[in-house]
Amino acid sequence: MVPHRHLKEASSTVDAAATAANVSDVVAGVIADIRERGDDAVREYSERFDNWSPPHFRLSAEEIDRIIRDVPGTVIDDIETVQSNVRDFAQKQRDSVADFETETLPGVFLGQRTVPVRAVGAYVPGGRYPLVASAHMTVVTAKVAGVEHVTACTPPIRGEIPAATVAAMHLAGADEIFLLGGVQAVAAMALGTESITAVDVLAGPGNAYVAEAKRQLFGRVGIDLFAGPTEILVVADEKADPFIVAVDLLSQAEHGPDSPAILITTSAEVAEKTVRHIEELLPGMPTKDFAEPAWRNHGQIIVVDGSIDDAYRLADTFAAEHVEILTDAPRRALEVMRDYGALFLGEGTTVSYGDKVIGTNHTLPTRGAARYTGGLWVGKYLKTVTYQEVTDRASSALLGELCGRASRVEKFEGHARAGDVRAAKYNGMPLSWAPNAEFVG
Repeated sequence: MVPHRHLKEASSTVDAAATAANVSDVVAGVIADIRERGDDAVREYSERFDNWSPPHFRLSAEEIDRIIRDVPGTVIDDIETVQSNVRDFAQKQRDSVADFETETLPGVFLGQRTVPVRAVGAYVPGGRYPLVASAHMTVVTAKVAGVEHVTACTPPIRGEIPAATVAAMHLAGADEIFLLGGVQAVAAMALGTESITAVDVLAGPGNAYVAEAKRQLFGRVGIDLFAGPTEILVVADEKADPFIVAVDLLSQAEHGPDSPAILITTSAEVAEKTVRHIEELLPGMPTKDFAEPAWRNHGQIIVVDGSIDDAYRLADTFAAEHVEILTDAPRRALEVMRDYGALFLGEGTTVSYGDKVIGTNHTLPTRGAARYTGGLWVGKYLKTVTYQEVTDRASSALLGELCGRASRVEKFEGHARAGDVRAAKYNGMPLSWAPNAEFVG
């Protein structure tokens, strides 16, 4: 273990297990009801949870046009610029996934194809914040992957239509847009109702209830990943600017009262100054009602008694969603670290760029999931499928004999016989279990 000490430790006393159990029970009930009653249940939950029950949840083309006309031109321009950044990066990802075919024996052809799923449900959260950027990350990426149909859902915000979010979903290429939020939206897209066609994959972030709904629906549909509260971990050396460290930690803490914000540094001075800056900045933050409890309950400052490589190794144990590297040689982290959702290298690269504008996808693994998965990318919407073809009779006979022997080791006589008949037909091997077999052609 890397020697270190805490200047500040997380102090949350929330009973996470009890909270998760309650969320799970609520979500299970909603999903079961929507599976049973379809649109009627969706409407009841929308009215109960969001006080929203319009004549229809799906926006018509005319309604979308009217909503977008009310969005300021500069906002539309910015949406288009950001979506261009996301689209360009996603296209590079798509181009990196290549189909291939190889001949392993004479006349034995094996191949791989990457095929997009047919339909995706993109959930774009609302609630307190209209997360416009989530439309770029889910819908644009799906369309670059080649998905035929994207259904996009976003909730009303205090009874109002989130116009910028609707504009973003439309400009991203969503085929249908529904003003519908929460578990009811996610379940409706996964299960299908009288008015919402079932999808193959669900994508997009959300609150604890949405995340739990995706978990319970996984298997009925694919999902992008299991997501929890937003996380930031900053690794800093003695040359880091403590003011920037403090600002960046708080920038992610404002996501919610349960968002961890962690600093790992080799400099006690940087750690102490960061604490002072946070204490000065928090009272004046417009979002302090989220940022303050997040920092109080989930914030950590850790001073490493060792090298910057030791700090990187300690950071890896967190497998954090966002890892910001504020060091003299930030690219060293690429060589040492491996467990993270996304790296942000150097002072000029804040996590907020990834969240909002730079072009990489902001839907990333949390709660240690970076140990085994990366974030949302075009590959989440693609199926890697294989095919095989044997056109050479001698090669098929050779494989048939091998298949017979290998299958009988596992006591699979039917498999063995499927190999035997080819060896018999193409190579004259006798069939002890069918001495009078006749072949055509």
